[in-house]
Amino acid sequence: MNSCVLFAEVIEAPELRYTQDNQMAVATMVVQFQGVRSEEPPMSLRAVGWGGLGQKMHAECHVGDRLILEGRLKMDTIDRAEGFKEKRAELVVSRFYAVEGNVVDHVAHPSSVESAPKVPVAPPPEDLNLDEVPF
Repeated sequence: MNSCVLFAEVIEAPELRYTQDNQMAVATMVVQFQGVRSEEPPMSLRAVGWGGLGQKMHAECHVGDRLILEGRLKMDTIDRAEGFKEKRAELVVSRFYAVEGNVVDHVAHPSSVESAPKVPVAPPPEDLNLDEVPF
């Protein structure tokens, strides 16, 4: 089964276009996500939404938004003008959710908190030990 859930930030605004028969909307945007280890640089990936979902992505997603994307990974082989083939991955989105407020990254940085100015979130209880929470 090819299923992927990705927490990412929009780094290139969605671009909306239509198929040749002008019937189906297609939105593409570039998102960035952190690697598993803190020393890894962020990675980027093209995310694609089709039909009504593509129109919704175009209307609701903006640069800097943090999203949870659900979908499937797809690999394409592209013939380059330089004479070689390049493989490129993209995420075909089936659902997306906006993430607002504070986000704690428990895997790479257990004590780091990123803040977003959209919605204030109450701090966790003082007696909460994040090292004991299973993830």
